[in-house]
Amino acid sequence: MPTTQHRRTKRTTKAGDGATQAAAASPAPRAPRGDGRGKYVYCIIGSTEPLRFGAIGIGAQPSDVHTINYRDIAAIVSDTPLEVHDATRENVLAHERVNETVMRDHTVIPMSFGTVFKTRDDIIELLRAAYDAFCDVLGKMQGKVEFGVKVLWDRDEMVREIERDDEDVRQLKKEIATQKGSTYFARVQYGRLIDQALQTRSERCVNDIFETLGDVSVASRANKPIGDKMIMNAAFLVARDKEAAFDARLKAIGARYGALTFKYTGPWPPYNFVNIRLKLERAQPE
Repeated sequence: MPTTQHRRTKRTTKAGDGATQAAAASPAPRAPRGDGRGKYVYCIIGSTEPLRFGAIGIGAQPSDVHTINYRDIAAIVSDTPLEVHDATRENVLAHERVNETVMRDHTVIPMSFGTVFKTRDDIIELLRAAYDAFCDVLGKMQGKVEFGVKVLWDRDEMVREIERDDEDVRQLKKEIATQKGSTYFARVQYGRLIDQALQTRSERCVNDIFETLGDVSVASRANKPIGDKMIMNAAFLVARDKEAAFDARLKAIGARYGALTFKYTGPWPPYNFVNIRLKLERAQPE
């Protein structure tokens, strides 16, 4: 039976997972650690009204999360010490928690972890300067969310299948087992054939999964697999009205590939599908 893990819960980590963040910052003037208060920015939304989301912000004492508005868009922020925020589990989860809370009722452009501005006016200037870009992305992301799909296999089981199915591999294995000497080159050839067969099977599976999910998703992104067991680490942008179809299609794929384990997470903000290059005034230690 296939193993499909379908989780719609908080991820344990986001920092450093290779996702393209909405706002990537270039180097900016440094601010000394602990020098005053600043504004931590979580995401950008469309809104003409001031909004508050409660004390769910980053920090040992969660701060009030609210909007700073400019025209019909707004930054979701909380007050914070003007310093670099380390990517600890608690801080990253707080950053995600705010984004996930806001996205329940709004389309969000998630900002990269650790984005801190010195003043409210700095944030308004950001919204003014990047207004057209933010509006464009908000329009494109309207009604869409991200799902993560990771696929893992048991490498040893795959090798056993290859040994059963591939005549050349089977003969080499028999030769290695029966001959006491001069098996070095046979072992090298055996290893090469196994690696080639694993690569071929992996690529075939991954290509089939992407193709099968293509018509129930808007876009997809392949990220680097993590570890020896993972053969696919992907993100899919899915329209909210296609979530059920995407879910059903993935379950069907899981049934087809009984030897694979599928880890399915979401919905998330579109971390992998927005990339606005901004020059941000960020707090950095001296």
